[in-house]
Amino acid sequence: MTTVLVVDDEPQIVRALRINLSARGYDVLTAYDGKTALRVAVDEKPDVVVLDLGLPDIDGVEVIAGLRGWTSMPIIVLSARTESVLKVEALDAGADDYVTKPFGMDELLARLRAAVRRATTQTVEDPIVTTATFTVDLAVKKVHRDGAEVHLTPTEWGLLEILARNPGRLVSQKQLLQDVWGPTHVGESQYLRVYLAQLRRKLEADPSRPRHLITEAGMGYRLEL
Repeated sequence: MTTVLVVDDEPQIVRALRINLSARGYDVLTAYDGKTALRVAVDEKPDVVVLDLGLPDIDGVEVIAGLRGWTSMPIIVLSARTESVLKVEALDAGADDYVTKPFGMDELLARLRAAVRRATTQTVEDPIVTTATFTVDLAVKKVHRDGAEVHLTPTEWGLLEILARNPGRLVSQKQLLQDVWGPTHVGESQYLRVYLAQLRRKLEADPSRPRHLITEAGMGYRLEL
């Protein structure tokens, strides 16, 4: 049975979707705000998310980013926002499709079926990456060490997130530079040395002898658990 997480702060829409989806054999989970949606997604790992952008606590685009930090599950945006720039923002954040309110149930169901078909070969990963020294929560974009949250700059987080999504794997200098700073900076390897040194000072027990944030000379970096 396919599990759908419906995220919307309008009870009548949630109710209508629950009735229609359940009648067609879907297992339906619901959330009325973004924080609940992220928690339910982590705990229940649905097959697909139907997401409103106008949530009462955090913007739907932030929810998309939080999900994309650890999973490739399909995300269908369901929103009253019709401006093309907002649609592009949601799609760039990682949404797979965009349906504008008011919507036809048949159209939504067709898009839902298509999204699930495309995702049949994709896998969902655990959003919590745990090392012997610190933990990285890819869903809520937080790092903890010795029970306390560690503040990272956006650039530091960008580097750590890529490494945490590929634990034990070598990530090339070029990929890190392109993904964090952009394609015009792929030759600026000194950026990596500076920011990896900062991460080690914040996360490693002995920054001069790193156990987790490992340099592969001339090639790239890896996160060892």
